[in-house]
Amino acid sequence: MRVLVTGASGLLGREVAGQLVRKGHEVTTFQRRPSGVDGAADRCGSLTDDAAVAEAVRGADAVIHLAAKVSFTGRAEEFDQVNVEGTRRLLLAAREAGVRDVVFVSSPSVANSGAAIAGLGAEPADPVHAHGDYSRTKAQAELLALAADAPDFRVAAVRPHVVWGPGDTQLVERVLARAARKRLPLLDAGAALIDTTYVDNAAAAIVAALDRVSHIHGRALVVTNGEPRPVGELIAGICAAGGVAAPSWSVPGKLARIAGSAVERAWLRLGKQDEPPMTRFLAEQLSTAHWFDQRETQELLAWTPAVSIDEGLVRLAQYYGSR
Repeated sequence: MRVLVTGASGLLGREVAGQLVRKGHEVTTFQRRPSGVDGAADRCGSLTDDAAVAEAVRGADAVIHLAAKVSFTGRAEEFDQVNVEGTRRLLLAAREAGVRDVVFVSSPSVANSGAAIAGLGAEPADPVHAHGDYSRTKAQAELLALAADAPDFRVAAVRPHVVWGPGDTQLVERVLARAARKRLPLLDAGAALIDTTYVDNAAAAIVAALDRVSHIHGRALVVTNGEPRPVGELIAGICAAGGVAAPSWSVPGKLARIAGSAVERAWLRLGKQDEPPMTRFLAEQLSTAHWFDQRETQELLAWTPAVSIDEGLVRLAQYYGSR
């Protein structure tokens, strides 16, 4: 097929595009800077540009949409412009261009109001109660995408959870940088049980969703490795792979959530562009359980994770060892 992948300059999008190329598809990528994916044709542009989006989808049979504004802070209108209106613009252009299938890459945070999650599936996206502008706008975008589903325009949503791997700047690099500076506490002793997803597995599930779109269109599926672990254990594994000491001090999760809210407000008030050291959403993710039942996802996608958490940590250590 001729497949357009948006957001292929990021860790997950790059792996998705690479896997599609290796499967023999004709792949075009669309993002603000070159993707660097061997065998794919790059088209650089923004989701906020009508003409660029229309040109990107022209001739495509399918679209995998990963591009988004991903941040713990920032102005609300920036998230709305890219995540909501950008998705709306892409869907309209794809429909007009005769695209048959769309896989919208979402996030489990679209259905998380901050409470613990233990063994659930893909609950309905809820922008009203989602915490933070990223989660809110991804929830709105997912609802837009699934509302566009039709027999001749099949749309499915996949929610990979906490994706990590070699080259990851969203989780791994932040953990290592803060741990190295002794600025990464464990919340509630790192006891919260969480799911994560190794990047190769997340990408393979997204590609499987495209292959299986006739079976899953109109619905959302959460994707994880299916290996819940205490967050402190996972952080220690990442630190060991990166060659830095794991955090050994702890603060109460409730206190971190209060502090995170205050830091968010201060960052916005000061107009800071870098990521804050703590936010309420981040504190919730580090101090509450969030793991998911993967049986239905694996059955519907005819997919199982190929790389375990332990093997992923070995690969991460090899990556840092080579650097």
